[in-house]
Amino acid sequence: MSRLAPFAPLFDRRTWRRVPLLVAGAILAPGRRMVSSLLRVTGHSQDTALSTYHRVPNRATWSSQEARRLLLGLLLVAFAPDGPLILGIDETLERRRGKTITAAGIYRDPVRSSHSHLVKVRALHWISLMLLVPIPWAGRTWALPVLSVLAPSVRYDAEHGRRHKTLTEWARGMVRLVHRWQPTRALVLVGEGAYAVLEFLDAPRPVATLVTRLRLDARLFAPAPPRTPGQKGRPRLVGTRLPSLAARLADPTTIWTALTVPFWYGETNRTLEVVSETALWSHTGQPPVPLRWVLLRDPAGGFPPQALLCTDLAADPVQIVSWFALRWQMESTFHDVRAHLGVETGRGWSEKTLRRTTPVLLGLFSFVTLGAHDLWGEGHLPRARPGTTKRRPPSATRSPSSAARCGGSGLFTRPPLPPIRHKSRRISSPTSAMCSASLPESAKL
Repeated sequence: MSRLAPFAPLFDRRTWRRVPLLVAGAILAPGRRMVSSLLRVTGHSQDTALSTYHRVPNRATWSSQEARRLLLGLLLVAFAPDGPLILGIDETLERRRGKTITAAGIYRDPVRSSHSHLVKVRALHWISLMLLVPIPWAGRTWALPVLSVLAPSVRYDAEHGRRHKTLTEWARGMVRLVHRWQPTRALVLVGEGAYAVLEFLDAPRPVATLVTRLRLDARLFAPAPPRTPGQKGRPRLVGTRLPSLAARLADPTTIWTALTVPFWYGETNRTLEVVSETALWSHTGQPPVPLRWVLLRDPAGGFPPQALLCTDLAADPVQIVSWFALRWQMESTFHDVRAHLGVETGRGWSEKTLRRTTPVLLGLFSFVTLGAHDLWGEGHLPRARPGTTKRRPPSATRSPSSAARCGGSGLFTRPPLPPIRHKSRRISSPTSAMCSASLPESAKL
């Protein structure tokens, strides 16, 4: 738990005495991440002052924003000491019930819905910014959460007299905040088509390069021609209109170039066909945005043709496609934090608890990755053997287990508690919890 030392100045002395215990419990506890569960798994459920642990998320004074800044700094030292910062942005829903969860809204459930069936759910809407970095002992890129914010519903903002902020407005503030923390590093932001908004693409251009999807019917224009001497009227913003990407896709004279993408959604060296040019994307009443568009299709017909955009006109099409393919790692992270760190299982309802708990659990994923990286440096994590191809490398779902097995035994000093019956599973002590965490899912009862 030495990795927690940089966060100690954020808390007062009394609060800090309880923080390492709660963090250890959040890593080791099976099932719901309630304060009582964290204390039970660490052998402190018999403490007389249980309310002091509940005050850490809902009353104690500490800066979650400063904690995120420190976490980002630790991740950069360990995984990305130089070069541009590749950031991914995505949203997730935390399904919560109850009248006291006032910030929740009604949203489309992307997991249960389909093109022909719509499922709505009452949930909290979270926007998460993640650092996309290669993990040396995993053999692939992971998405490590560094900054998560709650985007309240329209009804909540109206009831509290606040101006409702759109998705792109939240994203713009998050990018500016990361740039303030790391002013000397170039930023590359990768997002879905929801972030392909002209105002959002234009605002962070001085500090970040944006890579998103692009509509096939987008209005693309050539650059404005230079003004002639004595020409009257205001300067033109755009030149002549260019054919749409849908028209280029259907045009048989379009010249396609084959390229090999190193990593494409779990595959290596995927061959695609692309067309790429620069243009101005403009719409009435919106500022024109210069961009490089990439139209790609699969010769084998594995997916329908799609288009990407990048605000860096000099970017290589292979690099743009590779950046965009990294965004799928964020879906894996959302799955892992639900399966192993208990996101959506909390029962806190106060305003501070709601805004602190989920970002802390998301950040705990990055914190555990740091701990596993330290264990790998000490030789405790399994390494790939030379000449073996069937050995599965460490994954995000197994790093909490490795950290618990190798570093959890020295966290606790209390004697084990009597066994407690809970749904045909015996949870008797921190040792049994660590054994449960270290087993694969198929071996658990």
